[in-house]
Amino acid sequence: MRRFWQRGKDEDYVNAGEAAAAAAEPYGPLPVPDPAAAAFFDVDNTMMRGASIYYFARGLASRKHLTMRDLAMFAWGQAAFRLRGTENAEHIGSAKEAALAFVAGQKVSDLVQMCEEIYDEVMADRIWHGTRTLALQHLDAGQQVWLVTATPVEVARTIAHRLGLTGALGTVAETKDGVYTGRLVGNLLHGPAKSEAVRALAVREGLDLSRCSAYSDSLNDLPMLTAVGNPHAVNPDAGLREHAKDNDWPIHDFRTGRKVTMVALPAAAGAGALAGGVAAGIALRKHYRT
Repeated sequence: MRRFWQRGKDEDYVNAGEAAAAAAEPYGPLPVPDPAAAAFFDVDNTMMRGASIYYFARGLASRKHLTMRDLAMFAWGQAAFRLRGTENAEHIGSAKEAALAFVAGQKVSDLVQMCEEIYDEVMADRIWHGTRTLALQHLDAGQQVWLVTATPVEVARTIAHRLGLTGALGTVAETKDGVYTGRLVGNLLHGPAKSEAVRALAVREGLDLSRCSAYSDSLNDLPMLTAVGNPHAVNPDAGLREHAKDNDWPIHDFRTGRKVTMVALPAAAGAGALAGGVAAGIALRKHYRT
């Protein structure tokens, strides 16, 4: 199996991780009873059903910040994500790059407001309640709980705040004088970059990683999962499920009737990738509404 988190010549995992940790802002007072322990949760298909960047793109499209062609790209990637139960690094990477590129020249405050509105509109009802319960158990034990995701940090922070978690580590877009430049700081917070972010945050917060926990659905997050003492698989893809079984990691699966929810999508061949992507997105939305 190809592991998409293997190091590529153009990826800067360390800078991406350090940038994410530097931008991490706790939401409210930190828990006191167990200050050396924390839990780290992936977002897409772990904390939330589907890809958060797709829902963010839908919100942007409804506000005329993205074209139908842009949305089709997100929809097609989301459809593939649903059917496989795992992410494709090329689809997810392209989607996140596009989402960050559009903000060039926009005010940070404006994007933060949009993130909050879009979460309430299309993300709130897609949170896995079982995963949130796991997160709340860590909070109840007096431990910090951080989201760790390749999604833009503004989106990740909004999700964390709405769920009452400590904060979020996400992909950081460069800003100058409160305006986005259209460039990333480091790279996408994906694969090994997540483990770098977790380690950098642990240094800043005085965490003992051997006492920390991490939760993810994807084998791509193996670097983050193995960076802590208590790794967990949540709604795992085939690769992670096998690895978790081999290493006696806890497995949590909150998907019900998974085979039933896999809808038959129209083929893009003959109609073009654009039409196929839009059709895929529409089919999925109709299915989950019913």
